[in-house]
Amino acid sequence: MSGGSERTHFGYESVPLEDKQGRVNDVFHSVSRRYDLMNDLMSGGLHRAWKDALVSAVNPPKNESEFAVCDINTDMLEVGRERASGRVRDGVITFEQGNAEDLSYADCSFDCVTIAFGIRNVPRTERALEEAYRVLKIGGRFLCLEFSSVDVPGLDALYELYSFQVIPRLGEAVTGNREAYQYLVESIRKFPKPKVFARMIESAGFRRVSFTAMTGGVVALHSGWRL
Repeated sequence: MSGGSERTHFGYESVPLEDKQGRVNDVFHSVSRRYDLMNDLMSGGLHRAWKDALVSAVNPPKNESEFAVCDINTDMLEVGRERASGRVRDGVITFEQGNAEDLSYADCSFDCVTIAFGIRNVPRTERALEEAYRVLKIGGRFLCLEFSSVDVPGLDALYELYSFQVIPRLGEAVTGNREAYQYLVESIRKFPKPKVFARMIESAGFRRVSFTAMTGGVVALHSGWRL
């Protein structure tokens, strides 16, 4: 039994803070090979449009760009390496294991820092935001794509029904892990509302903070600048 006194949530379950990362790791170890397939099935392919919006907001240069992919989960990194192999030239993308709460990169290293559908899984969200701020260059931008709260009357009830009645069963059928997708839908409900999360981004030091809701509020793209 853990002796820590600080607690956080793992979905709707209250757990010791130091236990959450291990439980999140177990989720992604178990679903890594079917992760994108499940995203396609759950969103009807919309997750690709949401991620395209994120890339468009980054607006990277067409040449001489370098990208660092950092994830705490080795299985997810391996899938990423496999998919990048042969698609981009060597040296353009590096894949490194790391913790969003304690990044190994030097201060002011990056022009842009992004995280997509991941910050819900970080035990200490505030610390991850502070680290993103630290490694950004002055004038750099932070972009975070995350599930949000549906704000369209009628759609909200349908989304709730779909989330809790369909997604866990679909996860069980496709990945064999119903609990992973039960955690997914619960973690979305526990994540701060967009305005609250925007204030958290500001508290980490970012300025010109904003967010854009997409698909009736199913997701939101958050933005902040280090000025």
